[in-house]
Amino acid sequence: MKINILKNVLNESIQHVSKAISSRTTIPILGGIKLDVTHQGVTLTASDTDISIQSFIPIEDGDRTIVQVEQTGSVVLPAKFFVEIIKKLPSQEVQMEVKDQFQTFISSGATEIQMVGLDPEEFPVLPAIEGNQTISLPGVLLKNMIRQTVFAISTHETTPILTGVLWNLENNQLKFTATDRHRLATRSAKLDGTDDVKFSNVVIAGKTLNELSKIVPDQNALVDIVVADNQVLFKLDRVLFYSRILDGVYPDTSRIIPTTYKTELILDTKKFSESIDRAYLLSREERTNIVRLQTMENGGIEISSSSSELGKVREELDVIDFKGEPLRISFNSKYMLDVLKIVESEQLMIAFTGMMSPIILKPMDDSQSSYVILPYRTTN
Repeated sequence: MKINILKNVLNESIQHVSKAISSRTTIPILGGIKLDVTHQGVTLTASDTDISIQSFIPIEDGDRTIVQVEQTGSVVLPAKFFVEIIKKLPSQEVQMEVKDQFQTFISSGATEIQMVGLDPEEFPVLPAIEGNQTISLPGVLLKNMIRQTVFAISTHETTPILTGVLWNLENNQLKFTATDRHRLATRSAKLDGTDDVKFSNVVIAGKTLNELSKIVPDQNALVDIVVADNQVLFKLDRVLFYSRILDGVYPDTSRIIPTTYKTELILDTKKFSESIDRAYLLSREERTNIVRLQTMENGGIEISSSSSELGKVREELDVIDFKGEPLRISFNSKYMLDVLKIVESEQLMIAFTGMMSPIILKPMDDSQSSYVILPYRTTN
């Protein structure tokens, strides 16, 4: 294998695929990036068995030559060094040559590097995925749906299924659900052209979706998603992103969300968020994060928290609308702030069915999102 390649294009591909490299792998070959050179271009692949990412660099892009291939071939190079060295090379062109025993020589400007390569035959083969369950959605929508749900996943490996986001598609409606048993986030989107596509209990690890989100461009370019029995494939321009589907059955969360409420508040999202943030400062010192909210006779609300060492904070907040019964409720302010950070609507509805019933949050100009936080039982 012998090529001449533009450094910035090679570096971009390396950055994409390196997101699949695990620092904890016990299999040496998985600590590397595989390069396959043909007369069509260069394919880079990395995998940690849970996710695999492949990036293709074509010979030409429009009238620009990216790769000059003198000899085809393959090699696996240790990612830790390869990722760092390529971006630090001095020249805009990189020459790479693989010789006997996969010894790899890299030169750029006056810099010459020799790396010990590995046998590409030992690298795992990527899963073959049939394309019968395929959907397409804009990249910006996919990123938003991930951002608006992934914060609510569980971080405890004792319940692996809850470390992922549940995907369901039925009647052209794609729905993401995430919960850690203390809070719940859902986000739906209407898709076109999916009349014949239906799937349920597709659970993708939250950390995988976070890595995917970094690769998806911030434009409306379509991302093709192929769902198979135990794998999902995301196709983004010249990048293929494979993810394993988590084993197990995701719990039924539909019964958690009430449809009728005893109390409804409509608040200014920014003012409410700032008020909760101030109360959180004290509640955080107690290591409980507990903040109290109660309705007042004048139609407003009172938000308060306390710390045995620092003191108390209390403030009153006007509401845009108030319906129903008076209420006093306690909740985890960090969970509330996590929701408020991703709500883009200027106004927010907060609904309750009672002191120890779930707290429902719905952005007023976004009927596709809803959030649930379980309250705390407190003695005062």
